[in-house]
Amino acid sequence: MAPHVPVTIAVDAGTTGVRSLVVDGDGDVVDLAYRELTQHFPRPGWVEHDPVELWEAVRTTLGEVAGRLDHHGREPVALGITNQRETVVPWDRRSGEALHRALVWQDRRTAPDCDRLVAAGHLPVVRERTGLVLDPYFSATKMRWLLTDGGIEATRPDLALGTVDSWILWNLTGGAADGVFATDPTNASRTLLFDIVDRRWSEELAGIFGVPTGALADVRPSSGRFGRVHASVLGGDSPVTGTPVSGIAGDQHAALFGQACFDPGMAKVTYGTGSFILVNAGATCPAPSEGLLTTLAWDLGGSGPVAYALEGSVFSSGSALQWLRDGLGVFGSAAEAEPLARTVDSSEGVSIVPAFTGLGSPHWDPYARGTVLGLSRGIGRAHLTRAVIEAMGFQVRDVVDAMGAAGTSVQALRVDGGAAVMGLLLQHQADQVRVPVTRPRSVETTALGAATLAGLAEGVWGSLDDLAGLWREDERFLPVEDAAIADARHAVWLRAVDRSRHWAAAD
Repeated sequence: MAPHVPVTIAVDAGTTGVRSLVVDGDGDVVDLAYRELTQHFPRPGWVEHDPVELWEAVRTTLGEVAGRLDHHGREPVALGITNQRETVVPWDRRSGEALHRALVWQDRRTAPDCDRLVAAGHLPVVRERTGLVLDPYFSATKMRWLLTDGGIEATRPDLALGTVDSWILWNLTGGAADGVFATDPTNASRTLLFDIVDRRWSEELAGIFGVPTGALADVRPSSGRFGRVHASVLGGDSPVTGTPVSGIAGDQHAALFGQACFDPGMAKVTYGTGSFILVNAGATCPAPSEGLLTTLAWDLGGSGPVAYALEGSVFSSGSALQWLRDGLGVFGSAAEAEPLARTVDSSEGVSIVPAFTGLGSPHWDPYARGTVLGLSRGIGRAHLTRAVIEAMGFQVRDVVDAMGAAGTSVQALRVDGGAAVMGLLLQHQADQVRVPVTRPRSVETTALGAATLAGLAEGVWGSLDDLAGLWREDERFLPVEDAAIADARHAVWLRAVDRSRHWAAAD
């Protein structure tokens, strides 16, 4: 028999679903399986996932691709995990029982708690140590809620308060029997509890939020061996059993890595449930910038240096298209959105601000709510769809403008995510940010990032130069709209954003 071809597996646990993907040595996705996740909305502004359903989706999709490995002559040599970041899963490490539904990054229930912490004067130290802001988006106030309103005892001896990656890793490596309770710096840096300069959990921050550090995961490099897939996951005969789990990164960091943005100044935007813009800021932690976040891009351990990033986080992007589809029935499938929007030349003055869960970067207003402005009798489905697509581009421009004001000039954008297939969006994006916008041949960059972080640790690829060679351009979009017209359209958008601000606070 011919020798099996080595491949790397990526487990991508996103907000709306879980995928397991097989990546070959050329960086191409050669197999995948997908399961959708149930979204739970117990109250307005609350968003939850079932941790058991999430883990079962991982196990099921991993089992599907594992079952096809031998048929295609492939041998898994490493597995990487990438995940929705700030979401918190509480569980008992002795029993393996999930103690509450996961509180998803979109969840806004802790906005009043954040207000109290700001009023108490804690924002400066939070900004200095974490690079973040006091917003319910991040993990610490979610953990605090679980330990108070959620009824979980902080003194519970085997309590785990983890991000989604640590829940998956723990289950993959044996769970209650001998699972590894660990995370990586990219996920830790999104909790409000991790000092991104010293790169360790901060006792001071844990005290501010009332979170016991003993319930937090061990922090290890993003590229390096965490453990091996346990036989209990898929059985001793599965080709995945025993595979090293050697890479972990939050989804946006994984996308930056998968886009080969290895040099300072290189930037990417991912159009997913939200839109996330990251620019490589180099090996030295930059000072906090107005409206932006500072985060750890990755820690390569022995395979390379630490990198930091400036980030702009937009909460609602692709989810706005889902709202048009599922909430309003404007179109039947996501693939219909762009053709429908192209049937009109403009939105005819309609602006839609999709602040369904507040506004993220650079506005940071948890009390903002979605608005539809500029309606007239002639407005139809196509205008609404085009307005949402334009809103996706305007929100990215807001972040890029903030980066420029902070002294970080974005010279080009590499794009990925589901909506990156829409040429209408990418041309609008180029017109608004006034730099080239480039789509790679594969937009599965989040999975590629997780796979290559793991493969780098296991010697599948030898260096960042090897990984840079995997990135290949598909199409480039250059600005064509007159800059004055683009600016005027953006000014209308900013007026609409102002109307959406502080709406919930007025109730």
